[in-house]
Amino acid sequence: MQYAHSPSSRAKSRLASAAFFLAFVASTARADDAMQWLTRAAQAARELNYIGTIVYQIGPRVETSRITHLNDSGREFEKLVNLDGPARELIRTQGEVRCYYPDAKLVRVEPRTFRNVFPSLSPQQQQSLSRFYDFRVMGDDRVSGRPVQVVVFQPRDDLRYGHRFWSDAETGLLLKARLLNEKEEGIEQFAFTDIAINAPVDRSMVAPSWPVTPKDWRVLEGVSGDVVRQATGWVVTRVPAGFEKIMEGFRKLRGRGERVAHLVFSDGLVSVSVFIEPQGAPSAPIGFVHQGGLNVYSVRHDDHVITVMGETPSATVRQIANSVERR
Repeated sequence: MQYAHSPSSRAKSRLASAAFFLAFVASTARADDAMQWLTRAAQAARELNYIGTIVYQIGPRVETSRITHLNDSGREFEKLVNLDGPARELIRTQGEVRCYYPDAKLVRVEPRTFRNVFPSLSPQQQQSLSRFYDFRVMGDDRVSGRPVQVVVFQPRDDLRYGHRFWSDAETGLLLKARLLNEKEEGIEQFAFTDIAINAPVDRSMVAPSWPVTPKDWRVLEGVSGDVVRQATGWVVTRVPAGFEKIMEGFRKLRGRGERVAHLVFSDGLVSVSVFIEPQGAPSAPIGFVHQGGLNVYSVRHDDHVITVMGETPSATVRQIANSVERR
């Protein structure tokens, strides 16, 4: 490390040591600040009751929804109702997600597997926040009439997207989020246009507008229940640096005998899912499917189909999918 006006080699050594120490302290401080911010935002999303209107933008598509969130003695309930386009109502409970499509008389049932992984991060993931993202507090702003703090997680490689967050200054609740591609262009965003935090919410306000399973409706059920956590016999040999395996196991398809191997990797901000299923089972189309920030890539591997999905650049899901092998 060179300094233009170092008076002596000893002084240069001292300056270098001081610079290294200050850089280390700054890096540690940024990691601590990032963890504190993530923890506060995650806790607010789980613990607060709130009602608001959210605008989602994915590429050129814009949707508006009304959200009601209840924490009832530690149990979470959520209702999301589309305000434009085809009618749709999403009910999230502890164990499942039910999506009602009244025009089609259809209800789709999926397991509620896990939220974003923070703030329950391993020591390795905590390190990855500072090793693979630059965390910066950008300043203050306003969203939905409320003061917010603006923070940025800027990736240090091309295998991650950038994230810009606006969190409520009083409670830490996330009021706006933007996903940024490699060119720092917004490719996906949500924002509250109005919100009532700590609003009075009861169970009736998060219940579906129809019976749990309407008599004359079709029911489409996806992958069932929780993952049976065990070794799957599959391994990803080229996991991007900073991504750690946080889950491995099997799921059963409802009404079928096949088991789907499911592995999940996370870098602390985003998670990537890997599904391995027999080739004869229904699966995603071979190749890429892209929507907003979500990339899905499927590839055949002997007598199986491997599907990888995550809010990461296409290079990331491709690298993971092409490196899945039998253990």
